[in-house]
Amino acid sequence: MLEALLLLPLIGSGLVFAFRNSNSKYLAVGIAFVQMFLTFYMLSLFNNVPTVDSPLQFEIIKPWSSYIKSTLHFGVDGISMLLLLLTNILVPLIILSSFNENKKYNNNFYALILLMQFGLVGVFTALDGLLFYVFWEVTLIPIWFIAGLWGDEEKRIKVTTKFFVYTFVGSLFMFIGLIYVYNYAASFELTDLYNANLNEVQQVVVFWLIFLAFAVKLPIFPLHNWQPDTYTFSPTQGTMLLSGIMLKMAIYGVLRYLLPIAPTALLGTSGQVVMILSILGVVYGALIAIVHHDIKKIIAYSSLSHVGLMVAGIFASAILTVQGNFTFEGAQGALVQTFAHGINVVGLFYCADILIKQFKTRDIRQMGGYAKAAPKFATLFMILLLGSMGVPLTNGFIGEFILLKSIFDYDKVVVVFAGLTIILAAVYLLRMYGKAMFGTGDERVVSTLKDISNVEFVVLASLAVVVIVLGVFPSGVLEMVNSSLKFIYSSIKG
Repeated sequence: MLEALLLLPLIGSGLVFAFRNSNSKYLAVGIAFVQMFLTFYMLSLFNNVPTVDSPLQFEIIKPWSSYIKSTLHFGVDGISMLLLLLTNILVPLIILSSFNENKKYNNNFYALILLMQFGLVGVFTALDGLLFYVFWEVTLIPIWFIAGLWGDEEKRIKVTTKFFVYTFVGSLFMFIGLIYVYNYAASFELTDLYNANLNEVQQVVVFWLIFLAFAVKLPIFPLHNWQPDTYTFSPTQGTMLLSGIMLKMAIYGVLRYLLPIAPTALLGTSGQVVMILSILGVVYGALIAIVHHDIKKIIAYSSLSHVGLMVAGIFASAILTVQGNFTFEGAQGALVQTFAHGINVVGLFYCADILIKQFKTRDIRQMGGYAKAAPKFATLFMILLLGSMGVPLTNGFIGEFILLKSIFDYDKVVVVFAGLTIILAAVYLLRMYGKAMFGTGDERVVSTLKDISNVEFVVLASLAVVVIVLGVFPSGVLEMVNSSLKFIYSSIKG
């Protein structure tokens, strides 16, 4: 089953690349839906019973290089299962979202999306440090081509170059950090990396080397400079992949690799610095989103703010655990929010794409009056908006609540600034919605507006259903990640 999940996107990418036909999108979406159904089947076999001793339920272990002591070791636990679900639910919808567009070299476009899916599945299941790094870099190749070839005509080269430099340099620091740990562990096997017996100074060095790559990918303030332009000037499907799934690689990396390898670093100033930067990102991203008029940049800065809260929750629980107060609430909330954010941000960027095509502008001040012409769109857009705001009974509520609770346990002053996300998100998201849907637009443009197509409705309705279902029944996700987080945070405590 795991081998099928790994190989199907790779084989599918090759088939779509070779299928030089305008109908290649149907082959690509078919492969992506098969991958999604395989993931649901794996989920049906998954056991949520908490078992700290053995959280892995699917494993592949094959020899790779005895010389450098690295193995083809893949496995799925609750964290991996959640992120596989997110990836393999979103990819077919992302492909489907492009069906109303005429992409040049369309077979290459869809082949690259499937190659990206292959890299993502590899990242979320790799249990060997070298293997993790290889797949981490594999994901960079297709997204660079997608943004560079199908992005904004005027700025795509500048934007993709900045994105590539930031992420590639950050990845090199991570690789240096992993090699440093390998010298003490004598193996890239994950359990050996955990038991490398680094002293406190060494752990601090390794912490910052590895964290830098994750901080760039998330991104964390002030390493976010590449994000707004990349999200704005990439094709919509590229933006969806970046914001909805790719940044989750860093959340996964922090939990799976960073914290268990260098937990002692949190006892010093490292953990406090990360908390400060995360909270700064929460407030800074929200404030910039409030004053911006470019709809895609509003959503980009919104993402920066939400990600800052997730990272703050993870590190709040980690710091408390290392100090002797065992808890993994923050990480639990972060993973629920990770899934919710992926669904919501993909939906919001697709809504932005629809509005941009209707009004021929990204400026929300030049939009308005679309709710009357498009009631279906107005309803689905609002559901996704409420999820992003964390309204009760939507997918964004329970994760945000748990995150704020964990930060409150860490520091009652810090949570005041973190809690601003609730108020500020309502301000910039409702402002964006109000301008676009109820504002006074150009009458000549408003008279030509029409409601969404069947394809657009299917994509948005599917995402809206997830927003509601996860909001009403969040316990499945909480139980799924429980045993894995107990295992990880117990290793931090130990």
